[in-house]
Formats: sequence, C-alpha cells, structure tokens
Amino acid sequence: MTEGKERKTEENQRYSISELAGMFGVTPRTIRYYEEVGLLAPEERESETQQRRYSKRARARLKLILRGKRFGFSLGEIKEMIELSDVDPSEKEQLKRTLAYGDKKIAEIDEMISELTAIKEEMLEFREKFSRRLREQVGEGREDD
Repeated sequence: MTEGKERKTEENQRYSISELAGMFGVTPRTIRYYEEVGLLAPEERESETQQRRYSKRARARLKLILRGKRFGFSLGEIKEMIELSDVDPSEKEQLKRTLAYGDKKIAEIDEMISELTAIKEEMLEFREKFSRRLREQVGEGREDD
C-alpha cells in the first residue's frame, strides 16, 4: 500500500518556478518567457498572487524546450513539434516533423562545418606565410637560401 501512495505522490509532484529553474540551470525569467510565448503553462492558480506550480508534464516540456534550443531549433519550431504531440496521440506527425526539422538542422551544421574547415585552412596558410616572413626578417630564413 505504501508503494501505491509513493507512486501517486510522485505522479502528482509539483514544482515551483525556482525549483524548475534550478533543476535546468535557467532563470525564472526564462520560464516566464516560455509561458508568455505559449510553450509552457503552470498548473491553474486561484489568484495572480499565488505561486506558480508546475506538473511533471510541464517539467518534461521544459526539458524538451531546452534540448531543442541546444540543438539550435527556433522557439516556433519547438512549439510546433511539442504541440503536435497534444493533437496526435500516435505521435506520427510529431515524429515526421521532428525528423524533417532535424534533417534540416543537420544539413545546416554540415554546411557550417565545411565553412569553418575552409576558414581554418585559410588561417593556417596565412599563419605559415606570416611565420615564414618573420623568420626571414630575423635572419633565420636566410641561412636556407
């Protein structure tokens, strides 16, 4: 019987805004902003002066939001992907959209890697040229001529 009570308590766990912020290393202002843009919602409050309380579901949503931000998705894309799970219990559409956005982001990352590799190679060439000129100016390069 104790196990059932523990499970129920865990399922009904509520978090304050400062607890959630601390868990994920964000500010309460960040969480409030996610509320403003419709990504996150606290449990119902009886009045505006009552403290916000968040469910385990809201905690999971915040985790998804922050993961999406870390992967470089826009808040609009994150909102779309998360909201699809609310309207499609099979999650097929959510998975399709997430894969499409993910493929697009991977292509962008590949492009960035190519650009950064080219920049690095160019910088290494200039570094070598500048090193060679410096050696020549201090007389080290003249011995080889």
